[in-house]
Amino acid sequence: MKGRAVWLDTLPDGRRLAALTVDGQIEDILADPPDAWGPAQPGAIFRARMGRPMKGMGGAMVDLGDGLTGFLRETKGLSPGAAVLVQVGAVSESAKAPPVSRRLLFKGRNAILTPGSPGINVSRAVRDEGARARLQSAGQAAMAGADPDFGLILRSAAGAAENADIEGEIAELRALAEAMLADATGAPELLLDAPDAHLAAWRDWADPAPELVDDAPGAFERGGIWDALRAVLSPEIPLGGGAWMTVEPTRALVAIDVNTGADTSPAAGLKANVAALRALPRALRLRGLAGQITVDPAPFSKRERPQLEQVLNRAMREDAGEMLLAGWTPLGHMEMQRKRDRHPLAKVLKDALPDL
Repeated sequence: MKGRAVWLDTLPDGRRLAALTVDGQIEDILADPPDAWGPAQPGAIFRARMGRPMKGMGGAMVDLGDGLTGFLRETKGLSPGAAVLVQVGAVSESAKAPPVSRRLLFKGRNAILTPGSPGINVSRAVRDEGARARLQSAGQAAMAGADPDFGLILRSAAGAAENADIEGEIAELRALAEAMLADATGAPELLLDAPDAHLAAWRDWADPAPELVDDAPGAFERGGIWDALRAVLSPEIPLGGGAWMTVEPTRALVAIDVNTGADTSPAAGLKANVAALRALPRALRLRGLAGQITVDPAPFSKRERPQLEQVLNRAMREDAGEMLLAGWTPLGHMEMQRKRDRHPLAKVLKDALPDL
């Protein structure tokens, strides 16, 4: 199938799934975590209670209610016992408190409301000056009378939306933010659930607008998504020309090994490494892998390092995830970090679909 397409489905236990395909190739997958993992998932907002600072860790534990805790770094001006609104920013490793932030984001399809970060900004992806001026005007109209501490980001999807739809969405985000900020005191409590897979797909896959192909139960089976996921979850990824790389998560880091295969030409290592780094952001995104990442490249000349860095930086810019190149180790390994914005897919699907 040509173009961008969205497939929505549910697991046997009722959890929601969403897949994005581009020209028939799977590009992203979202899956709700098991209910037993709790509500402290990325995007959820809590009214929390401050704990004591953790010496040497640069932050404090916060009580999220119902036995849940989070780790907050922005503790300036807060004393133990104080109530504070926080938002979960990333998933946590097993048995660790999730990182939370006082910088709240109220996300919609066309706009993001940013209390504490005033100003109206338009996504840099909207390059047409006329469209930018229109969105700026729509944002100003929708924010008239708002708290001067409220900021607004007009997302790239807003470029294709009508002003009335944009302003209506911003009004809803304002009402939600104002109600939540007015409810900032009291016992620790979950105030806003994290978005499920269907809502996140509608909100974050809007530009360019995809076609909703199938949202009935069994959509993944009819669309061949399960077969594609079986290939995605395989540790070995072909790179063309007989080369391949393996992606293997460990408890400490994600290890990437690049191999040239039967190609013994002088440029074999460079070609394999370039192909691997171009494919790496997608491979990590689909598998839900993040944290510390170490790449063991195929043999290549040290003078080619700047070229590989350029390839990786370009690939990271085209990916929505937050990824950072840290540098090279003395052994010639490439190190990087990626934000843990989702759970590992294999772990999320393990109990519901063990055959994957």
